[in-house]
Amino acid sequence: MLAPKKVKYRKQQRGRMTGVATRGNEVSFGHYGLKALEPGWIDSRQIEAVRVAIARKVRKHGKMWIRIFPDKPVTKKPAETRMGKGKGAPEFWVAVVKPGRILFEIEVADEQEAKEIFSAAVFKLPIKTKVVARREIGD
Repeated sequence: MLAPKKVKYRKQQRGRMTGVATRGNEVSFGHYGLKALEPGWIDSRQIEAVRVAIARKVRKHGKMWIRIFPDKPVTKKPAETRMGKGKGAPEFWVAVVKPGRILFEIEVADEQEAKEIFSAAVFKLPIKTKVVARREIGD
């Protein structure tokens, strides 16, 4: 499971997800990318599930990049606990995703193959996405 090795603060506030992604919004490494169309939190388990799904399909004839990392701790209080007594313990890690962010990239032969590979992966994500191709410089 993905999680940072070391963090400055154990607990974080929830924050807000307004606006669109200004960084990480272009396909940089592969030929095709999976782009987020809505904001959301993507859990480390979900990222791992997508990684496995893509890796199974890509295998020998392609390459994959993960462009998001779960660096935000989400806390939870134990079940049946009364209110108060402070903030709960960190329970899991999430990546904050804004619309326009490239989540995963792959390098494969053609667009049809890319759409096939990503179609297996999108079922594991809690947000709407679309497949985008790399824009060459000068287009």
